[in-house]
Amino acid sequence: MSEQGITRRRLIGTAAAGAAAGAVPSVARAGLEPAGGSRRAEVVVVGGGLSGLSAARAAVRAGKSVLLLEARDRVGGRTFNHHLGGGKVIEAGGEWVGPTQDRVHALIRELGLSTFPQYIVGNHIYDFDGLRMTYTESGPTGTAPPDPRSLAEIVATVKLLDQLSTQVPVKAPWTAAQAATYDEQTIETWLREHTETENFRQLARLAIRSILGAESDELSLLYILFYIAAAGNQHTPGTFERLFSTRGGSNQDRIHGGSQLISIRLAQQLGHRVLLGHPVRRITQDSGGVRVDADGLVVHAKRVIVAIPPTLAGRIIYEPMMPPTRDQLTARLPQGTQIKCEAIYERPFWRDAGYSGFAVTDVGPGQVVFDNSPPEGKPGVLVSFVCGHWGRYWGARSESALRAVLLQEYAKLWGPKALDPIGYFQMFWAGQEWSRGCPVAVVPPGVLIDNGPALRTPVGRIHWAGTETSYYWNGYMDGAIRAGERAAAEVLAEL
Repeated sequence: MSEQGITRRRLIGTAAAGAAAGAVPSVARAGLEPAGGSRRAEVVVVGGGLSGLSAARAAVRAGKSVLLLEARDRVGGRTFNHHLGGGKVIEAGGEWVGPTQDRVHALIRELGLSTFPQYIVGNHIYDFDGLRMTYTESGPTGTAPPDPRSLAEIVATVKLLDQLSTQVPVKAPWTAAQAATYDEQTIETWLREHTETENFRQLARLAIRSILGAESDELSLLYILFYIAAAGNQHTPGTFERLFSTRGGSNQDRIHGGSQLISIRLAQQLGHRVLLGHPVRRITQDSGGVRVDADGLVVHAKRVIVAIPPTLAGRIIYEPMMPPTRDQLTARLPQGTQIKCEAIYERPFWRDAGYSGFAVTDVGPGQVVFDNSPPEGKPGVLVSFVCGHWGRYWGARSESALRAVLLQEYAKLWGPKALDPIGYFQMFWAGQEWSRGCPVAVVPPGVLIDNGPALRTPVGRIHWAGTETSYYWNGYMDGAIRAGERAAAEVLAEL
């Protein structure tokens, strides 16, 4: 099913929301022109997400002629606004920004956008492994649940993982002194060896599943250590806490008007250079340049930046074919599995009882829940993420079945009012043809050691972007922007 179809049908929570949702493609197209036939440019960019748009903008600012080809009928990639009506917006994809995410914050300011804090006022709920308790963000553990059965293990394990991550260079994790040892095991194997209780391991698995959209037995320990190290910037070391925290972490702030606005405004600046509805099928290069064949369009250029997830980049036909290390890399990196589910209420009723709307739980498949209401506080919205194994299980079942199970979960957490939303929608990113998953690539053991350098190494005139190629905030909006700017700098140095 196309994303336009999803905009018009699957993302409809109410009749009003449906009318607004149907208008999303026209908003995303604002200022853009149709294309056809054959075109020429110095640089062609494949992918109209944050990474591709950032790359195109950098090249245009350097005075180069640029065309950007996007398969969808909209820009934004894995960011996608959902309109609730009355000018209110929430997100069907990536939405949060936080400290040390310098590039996305700079772009937000430059584009005239602003942020507001994620709602965390009141009591969080922890309902896990038979224990139910409440706690606040201002407590000693912050966002992390202070489960007395595993609190000491939480502190010790996070500290140890942070220490190990400092040994992993973010630009080349495969060069770490212990890279081979770290990359021959999963984070699950490491947890079983270095932690004491199954209660804590279950909590750690939940955190990993929620952050990366994959299970702990699917992910290389070396990749996890890199991911932690990348949760910072050139001046601030990354920490595991920054990945899962709200206050002071990656989930601290949201963007007025929705995160897709960044891409929409970038596309409006680029104007006629952004061409929608043109999936790229083949890239041919020789000593004279590159030819990019897309549906309905051929572009001849000097250089190309491919700014899409590795698994999608691997589905393009290349002539000459990719080197084995690059081809095997893209074949070994599926995207994570995540269903983002949002229940919409007249108002955030949980706040009346002093709850924040945040929960960590195993009473249902939505194991991490946030208050995702607009900044005005109405309507009320609860968002949860069904990830990894649970995402694969529920992704094979009907939307109505998952909706029913999630509402029962919310009722166990906040009471029977949760059973009566005025709207509901979900986005199954693995089912989107031009995403194939979210939030980031799944990196199993052995891939970084054998194929890691191929993530960013240009192949002739072809350069690679996308958040999966970023040194910092890999998998996040900030990482996408950094990767696009880095790829553009590579291209500019060659032109």
